[in-house]
Amino acid sequence: MLVAAKEMLQKAKAGHYAVAQININNLEWTKAVLLTSQEVESPVILGVSEGAGKYMGGYNAIVGMTNGLIKDLGITVPVALHLDHGSFEHCYKCMDAGFMSIMFDGSHYPFAENVEKTRKVVADAMARGVSVEAEVGSIGGEEDGVVGTGELADPQECKAIADLGVDFLAAGIGNIHGKYPDNWAGLSFETLDAIQQLTGDLPLVLHGGTGIPIEMIQRAISLGVAKINVNTECQLSFAAATRSYIEAGKDLEGKGFDPRKLLAPGFTAIKATVKEKMEIFGSVGKA
Repeated sequence: MLVAAKEMLQKAKAGHYAVAQININNLEWTKAVLLTSQEVESPVILGVSEGAGKYMGGYNAIVGMTNGLIKDLGITVPVALHLDHGSFEHCYKCMDAGFMSIMFDGSHYPFAENVEKTRKVVADAMARGVSVEAEVGSIGGEEDGVVGTGELADPQECKAIADLGVDFLAAGIGNIHGKYPDNWAGLSFETLDAIQQLTGDLPLVLHGGTGIPIEMIQRAISLGVAKINVNTECQLSFAAATRSYIEAGKDLEGKGFDPRKLLAPGFTAIKATVKEKMEIFGSVGKA
């Protein structure tokens, strides 16, 4: 059964570890993440962008698929299905479909508008028992059509959004979606520390988890980060494993072209990536 992300992230912050949000793109992705989470006994958040939602046939299809997999695979660890970088409209579409966790990304609006829209989403989500993530500042780079310049969040603005009753908060601290460039300046821990000082026990979210050095991840967790998003790294590992299979001519051997065989190396690669991230984030055995 799907759960809201609020409780698992409160436990993570109190326990000084982080829960992975792994973005899903299809059945293989979802199955790989769920099985790995069960194997290592870790809570998990399945992230769904608006683009991925459309690609997979719609939010109702995703909820049905995920609930079916949880039941048929015997998944007992906490699983949250979460809208990633959602618009105001799509927050409601996801809640209507059965998502128990959503992110309203109002960071591209003037701050006053971000506040008012976030206030509305929080009130309506709270009435349904749905957890809400909000964003202040922007995450650098581009993910599924959402483009951010990567400016640092204002700690006072973070406090204002936190005071609306959001369950967890994403704040720009120099993090980037996708691969990090060679000249990346790193995370601004000064900004992160200032945000935590003002937001107290509120779990913080680190987007762009692909490629951040382990020591930075661990320091971010020590400063209140309880949720770390991973997407690109799974895509890269899936692509590399699939490429190796095809370049080795495996798809031409017997029935190697069967999708169940063709996609198997990528499926296995995703599992390995997810396990590694959960070990780094410290969530193994915390279900």
